[in-house]
Amino acid sequence: MLKRRIIPCLDIKDGRVVKGVHFVGLRDGGDPVEACRAYDAQGADEICMLDITATVEGRATFVDVVRRVARQTFAPLTVGGGIRREADVRRLMVAGADKVAINSAIVTNPRLISELAARYGSQCIVAAVDVRRMPARPGDVEPLYEVVIHGGRRSTGLDAIRWCEEVAELGAGEIMLTSMDRDGTRDGYDLWITREISRRVPIPVIASGGVGSLEHLREGLADAEGCAGADAALAASIFHFGLFTIGEAKAYLQEKGVPVRPPEPSRFASHV
Repeated sequence: MLKRRIIPCLDIKDGRVVKGVHFVGLRDGGDPVEACRAYDAQGADEICMLDITATVEGRATFVDVVRRVARQTFAPLTVGGGIRREADVRRLMVAGADKVAINSAIVTNPRLISELAARYGSQCIVAAVDVRRMPARPGDVEPLYEVVIHGGRRSTGLDAIRWCEEVAELGAGEIMLTSMDRDGTRDGYDLWITREISRRVPIPVIASGGVGSLEHLREGLADAEGCAGADAALAASIFHFGLFTIGEAKAYLQEKGVPVRPPEPSRFASHV
């Protein structure tokens, strides 16, 4: 059975880790290099860093953060934010990224997925899909979710399930699915949409948005009734602010029968 992955996610603004609710009310979460070194030592399966402002002024800062983190950690590194063209991907890969997460640019130009997958390999291309549940309409037999971009502030009119099926067909290696309704709330993943997409696409799905407890991780990963069966669980607040460690999360999941890799000492652990 494939092991489920635990991925701490760091939102980066002006070179610092931040966290808010729905990308607003941001709190400082510390130095990203130190945070990533700690997560690597705790046994994170991967680390994700997202430049949430992606301004021209902040781009050099973010690339430098990626470079410094890559030098200090062993866990695979996924980075995203403001990626619009192949040159952006190349710059981040050279800095040390193992994967790139792309959202708005592939909505505007879906062919970019195929172009990047052909150049770097599908395993390097993560389709970041932010979704929001739409109000129910008369006659609806199941919930409707729309893809949103620009931090959830702009609607696209795209049906979330159909879009995820399309990005998989175009060559994305995995999907990072974030519920904008749940982001930062600590109310748990949106299990319905995560489960539906996990069942319908042939590529791994990363559950994202809303983790507030270890049980939420189990619900996102377990392949059981009432759970989502995602391939990986992404979380931020519970790790950044000291509620739980990666090791505690994995121990809990193992106890509940969710297959995860046991935490292994990092070769960088002595530096933490």
